[in-house]
Amino acid sequence: MFETLAPARAFLNRAANLFSHRVIAGTIIRMDTQERAFAPVAGIPGGCTNFKLRQLTRRVTHEYDLEMGKAGLKTTQFSLLSYALQLGPVRPGDLARAMTMDASTMTRNLRPLIDAGWLELAAGADGRTRTITITEAGREKRAQALRCWKVAQKRLQQRLGVRRVLALHALIDESLACLSEHPPEGDDE
Repeated sequence: MFETLAPARAFLNRAANLFSHRVIAGTIIRMDTQERAFAPVAGIPGGCTNFKLRQLTRRVTHEYDLEMGKAGLKTTQFSLLSYALQLGPVRPGDLARAMTMDASTMTRNLRPLIDAGWLELAAGADGRTRTITITEAGREKRAQALRCWKVAQKRLQQRLGVRRVLALHALIDESLACLSEHPPEGDDE
């Protein structure tokens, strides 16, 4: 009985293989068409600029975080301590603006540094405001982390080349200036 089903089974296998090949070929053609849609054409950038920047940012952040971890900090925490040292005592909103960060992200990032005793949140001049000040322990932690930052900075410059890093900095500064001329709508303070 099973022998009589063999030709039918062979036919179904050939049909399934043919169908699979058509599906795969169709998928490849669609993918190729989609990739060409993202390819640069006549001087127009291809791909998503935001995605490319996020890829680069993740890789660079990873390089710095590897070193900063030796000091017990993340790169963002080192930046916060550095800004607090430079600007302090400073209101959290002013610190957020200086770092191009929204207020809720600033609050979230300040909490672990305050809890560790590296930053102090105190009453401001008029009683309604608050100020952030770096503590002596925060200055020491920042000095320790600065050594790690220098190692990460040097390693990145070696990997990318100083000329490329200088060009990247110039492009970033220029781009930030262009984008700051027209802040996004709904940007709350």
